[in-house]
Amino acid sequence: MKILVLNCGSSSIKYKLFDMDRKEVIAQGGIEKIGIQGSFLKLTGKDGEKVVIEKEISEHSLGVRFIFEILTDSKYGVLKSLSEIDAVGHRMVHGGEKFNKSVILNSDVLEAFIACKDLAPLHNPANLKGVNAVSELLPNIPQVGVFDTAFHQTIPDHAFFYAIPYELYQKYGVRRYGFHGTSHRFVSNEVCKYLGIGQKGTKIITCHIGNGGSITAVKDGESVDTSMGLTPLEGLMMGTRSGDIDAGAVTFLMEKEGLDSLNMSKLLNKQSGLLGISGVSSDMREVTASIDAGNKRAVLAKKMYAYRIKKYIGAFAAAMGGVDVIVFTGGVGENRHEVREAVCENMEFLGITLDKEQNAKIMFGKEGIISTPDSKVKVVVLPTNEELMIALDTLELIK
Repeated sequence: MKILVLNCGSSSIKYKLFDMDRKEVIAQGGIEKIGIQGSFLKLTGKDGEKVVIEKEISEHSLGVRFIFEILTDSKYGVLKSLSEIDAVGHRMVHGGEKFNKSVILNSDVLEAFIACKDLAPLHNPANLKGVNAVSELLPNIPQVGVFDTAFHQTIPDHAFFYAIPYELYQKYGVRRYGFHGTSHRFVSNEVCKYLGIGQKGTKIITCHIGNGGSITAVKDGESVDTSMGLTPLEGLMMGTRSGDIDAGAVTFLMEKEGLDSLNMSKLLNKQSGLLGISGVSSDMREVTASIDAGNKRAVLAKKMYAYRIKKYIGAFAAAMGGVDVIVFTGGVGENRHEVREAVCENMEFLGITLDKEQNAKIMFGKEGIISTPDSKVKVVVLPTNEELMIALDTLELIK
């Protein structure tokens, strides 16, 4: 059985085609700069070679059509016909309070999803375009929506409410929703398998750390708190996002800089974080290189980045009454051993003792335990696989 996973962003489409009988990826790639001059498709060829094909893609329907053409192409394709695809699974960003699990996409579901567009105005419409494009090209194929927010619908009300007038929640749904749920669900499941323990009775803190980053407290297999909020802006310091900031500082800056809400959002989402502090880049690799060149602002940026992660681990351990396992995943979490070391430094009081030598060995998609054998808390690096999670959900639903 073959399942195609699509992740439609505001100006991009990523895809992976899975052979679910073998749980293997048989084709993958993505289109970037949709609707922007210079759009292109980057794919991994049959021999593992990276291939870039330039093509003007003005909107998502054309992008999906081009991906289908590539999948059946005589040179780059892996399918003889699109009829070999059994189902399509979509990453859906914001399901609000309407969806607490993955669902087969039908007209009623899509109507409810459209009603959530105000909560994710950049991503939800793009997700919908991907669904509609598949419906046009393969009208009879089953499609499944897997929501970033669904895993966090188990968070209790005292943790997801903001301390603002209750009526604003009733009118607009303003509350903490959380994101990266598919990743947090995947790694919290997988780490229990990896360690040979059950989810029931286990307290896990999953750290999805990349250009975007979030941390989730998982108790008995369920999300009980998470760092991102109404939007992905809240929580950790990220590549270009500020993370937590005093709301009073926001209104102060709007007044002083003469910024409207759109430009303030741009400042906090696109110009802050690692980029804003270091003045160099939103990419931790480039920030680290700048540190080696003596950039003091880059040093500060990296310290802030690790410090925010440490604070959230401490907070979530307190919220759950302890922690048994900490998982690092995502681009930075999986590959930057020095960030993991900075986060775990001086955390022995919490039962965390890092094996620095072992920690330095784990990168480039490897998994492993990086805590010492006598550490009360197991610290594990585990690569995430959101696309496989989407494919597995799709497979379960269509069966």
